[in-house]
Amino acid sequence: MPTDGPLTGKVAFITGAARGQGRAEAIRLAADGADIIAVDLCHQIASVPYPLATPDDLAETVKLVEDTGARIVAGQADVRDEAALASALQAGVDELGRLDIVVANAGIAPMQSGADGWRDVVDVNLTGVHHTVEVAIPTMVEQGDGGSIVLISSAAGLIGVGGGDRGSLGYTAAKHGVVGLMRAYANFLAPHSIRVNSIHPTGVDTPMINNEFTRQWLKHVAEELNAPTDFGNALPVQVVQVEDIANAVAWLVSDQARYVTGVILPVDAGIVNKR
Repeated sequence: MPTDGPLTGKVAFITGAARGQGRAEAIRLAADGADIIAVDLCHQIASVPYPLATPDDLAETVKLVEDTGARIVAGQADVRDEAALASALQAGVDELGRLDIVVANAGIAPMQSGADGWRDVVDVNLTGVHHTVEVAIPTMVEQGDGGSIVLISSAAGLIGVGGGDRGSLGYTAAKHGVVGLMRAYANFLAPHSIRVNSIHPTGVDTPMINNEFTRQWLKHVAEELNAPTDFGNALPVQVVQVEDIANAVAWLVSDQARYVTGVILPVDAGIVNKR
């Protein structure tokens, strides 16, 4: 582990860590000196039409984090199951000794999945975020050393995007709901010097976006709403990279942002401003 990184001596809890943004966040925070508690479902949800992460994906995250020299405790847990999530977190705290950083990253995008999609996306993308913060609060408050919590929302948490299908509506509603959670937790946890912020990406080059189903959904929405067939970013990029989100997380959880709390941070190539 780096001996002089900005996060040396800290432990970060990351959900949805098996691949995509979660893996990039784990690697970046580990490179900055943090040890990692990595959690992922590693199981398919029926309403999600693209493949979700696997145990092999989580094992690859473990290897890549260990390659930085950091320690990592990884486990499978469903963010919809608060008790299972608490158990996975406690296993990490028992081994690594503390908890300083939380990144509520786990999310799904069951667009065009009807009522099942609505239920599952709200359960994962909103209730799952709530569970992630709730299981972390007791340890962070008891330590008395403050900390930083980052909730991964979306540009869809700030603007009214998507079609009229219930799965799509649920995605946008859940991502908007994350903003309310962030603002409420930022006030509630401020007396404990625990900062809470949210990040709002545009489309990111991950398996959640880079699959045939999502490409077809974007085409459908464009036809339905006479909108761009891509994400409609202001800057001349179609999607951003996982490292762009990880860099924003790394800044928010560092002492460079020690007085930043209650903030929505778009990493969105200008899509929110353009809309």
